[in-house]
Amino acid sequence: MESLIGTTTDQAPADPAATDDMLATQPIGYWSGSVHAAVTRHLRDAMARLDVTQPQYWVLNRVNGGPAAPSREEVVAQLTHLADGPHEIARVVDQLLHRAWLRIDDGRRLHLTDAGEAARARLRELATEVRAVVHKGISDEEYVAALKVLRTMVANVEVDGASGNPV
Repeated sequence: MESLIGTTTDQAPADPAATDDMLATQPIGYWSGSVHAAVTRHLRDAMARLDVTQPQYWVLNRVNGGPAAPSREEVVAQLTHLADGPHEIARVVDQLLHRAWLRIDDGRRLHLTDAGEAARARLRELATEVRAVVHKGISDEEYVAALKVLRTMVANVEVDGASGNPV
């Protein structure tokens, strides 16, 4: 059977203490999961100190970010895949309406209020500050290279859900 893999590096068990010369054997799932958990926890902790959640930030950005004001249903449909559950984004819209950071117009479209825009701008500053902490000691070139590698790994394992075959 011909291998689909370009190299024959053995897969070692996950080891947080792996030395640099052992990193090529480390499982990407472990390390990408560790990065996701640590970065998300750090960002959410920083946002919690401002009494805001990451999903609230997503909604503020989405309402602000399109060419036309979105409906509640559009925001829910576009962000639910990021959320912790199927009802989270709808709840967040309700929270932001209650907080008066969002308003609904006569056409049932969502808009940021002045307070909502101020919150979105502050959260953008916070996200930039958190990004600086996460990226400390990493050049833009190294970051781009890492994302290219991750993007290639995703493409390597993407499958057509119907057939189970690689795309």
